[in-house]
Amino acid sequence: MKSMSMKHEKTQSGTLVNEPASYPGYSSCADDDCLNDIGRDDQETISEMSGAVYNLLEGIGENPEREGLLKTPERVAKSLRFLTKGYREDPGDMLRKAVFTESYDEMVLVKDIDMFSMCEHHMLPFFGKAHVAYIPDGKIVGLSKLARVVDVFARRLQVQERLTQQIRDIIQDVLNPRGVGVVIEAQHMCMVMRGVEKQNSITTTSAMSGDFLSQPTRNEFLRLLNR
Repeated sequence: MKSMSMKHEKTQSGTLVNEPASYPGYSSCADDDCLNDIGRDDQETISEMSGAVYNLLEGIGENPEREGLLKTPERVAKSLRFLTKGYREDPGDMLRKAVFTESYDEMVLVKDIDMFSMCEHHMLPFFGKAHVAYIPDGKIVGLSKLARVVDVFARRLQVQERLTQQIRDIIQDVLNPRGVGVVIEAQHMCMVMRGVEKQNSITTTSAMSGDFLSQPTRNEFLRLLNR
């Protein structure tokens, strides 16, 4: 198979395939808004990834040179960089920037947080809702940061079980609250589109710490989710 990273041929349409970027912010995909500000290092990574996608297209029996696929390698590479941007973000630092002293000591719950991720086994999407709660112990955090923490960990190759625990652990570590509770409900395309092909299956995972390990607090948390 040809490697796109070394390919600089012109197609019949006159389009230069995989032309290297000459300046930051370069994009040959006018309809691609996943990465608007692309630095030189990022562009080099995208170029290498584009070459791999080019080979994948050939491997499945497609012709990467046909009109509809000319920009697909770069589009896929940029899309994957966006969908995995959590590797380049620090959820702990994100939380620490929005911690405030407050005497409130009852449960704080943000539920129905939209969550999109990709399973690490097949790199197919899984998506659904995350519900995050904690009981402060002198410190609270900006509510939007709980949703952002979900995004940071979800934008990595994941398994739902680990994702649920990572969200719990970072909130527990940074805020040191009396407890944290996390529930995720998700549909996995690796079960819907392939394999057992079960279109209506939902996977639910939970992770608790501190006071949420006690039955009364756990029950209150789960009861609030069902309201």
